[in-house]
Order: sequence, then structure tokens, then C-alpha cells
Amino acid sequence: QVQLVESGGGLVQAGGSLRLSCAASGPTVSTLNIGWFRQAPGKSREFVAAVGWSGGHPYYLDSVKGRFTISRDNAKSTVYLQMNNLKPEDTAVYYCAAETTPTNFEYWGQGTQVTVSS
Repeated sequence: QVQLVESGGGLVQAGGSLRLSCAASGPTVSTLNIGWFRQAPGKSREFVAAVGWSGGHPYYLDSVKGRFTISRDNAKSTVYLQMNNLKPEDTAVYYCAAETTPTNFEYWGQGTQVTVSS
């Protein structure tokens, strides 16, 4: 069983930065790929970024490349999403999720709200 808890969301002006954290627990969490997703009001959930179990092979949604950075610290069982140069269209609830089999993100956190004002 894997448990994920997000934190770090908030209200920020356009151009500002936030760092989201995803605290993970469970016996296998350090072996799992972790992803960040987001869901804006009235829209479907979309993939934002993911990182391999070792911290390698990060990949991103095209619209956040160059602005967001995903990283992980397995010693702290935490995955981070550093978000810079935020835009109003980044406003959403952000979720982290653990990938147990290819493309199957089985475990999800409760989400953290990010609001970017113009």
C-alpha cells in the first residue's frame, strides 16, 4: 500500500513560483515512478510531469517545459515539483500519483490547490 500527501499549493501572482511536495509512504515507494497531474475547473485531469524511481528520466507536458522541474529525494520519500514563471492557466488542483505498472497510476494523493492570479 502506498500513501501520498501533497503540500505547497497556494495563491501566487503570475510570474511567481511555488514548490509542491509529495510525501510518499509505503514499503515499495522508492521503487515506483511518481507523476504530477492537475485538474482545472471544468476540465479533465492532465499529466504534468513524472520522474523515474531513481530520479532520472523526467518528462513533462509541453506547456510546462522550461518552467517546471520535477525531482525526488528517496531518503526523504518526497517528490517535488518546482514551478517557476507561473501563468494563470496553471491554476488547478495538483495531484501526485504512483505508477505501479506502465501507465497505471494506481495510488493518488488528495491534491493541493494552486491559484495563479493575473
